[in-house]
Amino acid sequence: MNRFLTKAVVLFVVCFSSSLTLVSCKSKAAVVDVAKKESRMSSKKIIENYYSNKNEFSTLYIKANAHFANEKQTQNVTAEIKIKKDQQILISIRFLGITMAKASITPTSVSYYEKINGDYYEGDFSALSQLLGTDLDFYKVQNMLLGRVIDDLKKGKYTESLAGQVYRLDDTSDDNTKKSFYFDADKFLVNKQEITQTSEGRMIQVVYSNKKEFNEMILPMAINIDTYQKNGKTEINLEYNTVTFNEELSFPYSVPNDYKRIIIK
Repeated sequence: MNRFLTKAVVLFVVCFSSSLTLVSCKSKAAVVDVAKKESRMSSKKIIENYYSNKNEFSTLYIKANAHFANEKQTQNVTAEIKIKKDQQILISIRFLGITMAKASITPTSVSYYEKINGDYYEGDFSALSQLLGTDLDFYKVQNMLLGRVIDDLKKGKYTESLAGQVYRLDDTSDDNTKKSFYFDADKFLVNKQEITQTSEGRMIQVVYSNKKEFNEMILPMAINIDTYQKNGKTEINLEYNTVTFNEELSFPYSVPNDYKRIIIK
């Protein structure tokens, strides 16, 4: 446990993962001929079906195993994630049962601290967006954890294609930022999402698998996130072990007085 844990906490704030399997998204599958319109849905209908899936809860409690890796180091930890829908996310990272770091995320701020180096970060999402390789906010982070599309699909313009049993939507609204979203053709749940910012030389890919149905929603129990930037690749794997909805949760968070504030560049 060293400075790498600090990086891991920052990355954990914005994305989580755990399954290198690309679910049913197969990059080599042939795309159905555009002329065969009767065999596929329009992008509008795909989006409608996606948003018809249940996503109804007030709080969510998760216990998970997490794996972080980059070119230099790897780290395995456990994590406790508490979500108060649309209001706050609290993440506690533990090593050998000891809380080593905490992160608190709200719609207006991001804060975390870690014990090894006795330092903390407070700010908005701009520094984390730069570090992770895509623009982020509270709702995008929340959606990542829930296996949801990070963007509001109702605001974009998309072209659709069908490969096997997977629908793909490609955002055509921005030449520099390319976004692709993959949905299973049965329940229109998200299998994978990719965002590439060409001029910045960065890309993030999020893959969801092992989906489990609860009364409140269908939740992926395994998430894999790979981020690619000019300075290298980072992988985060997350496996949800325990999930409970709508419990009374507390969100205790305070930075120790003697910790040193750091700046993320």
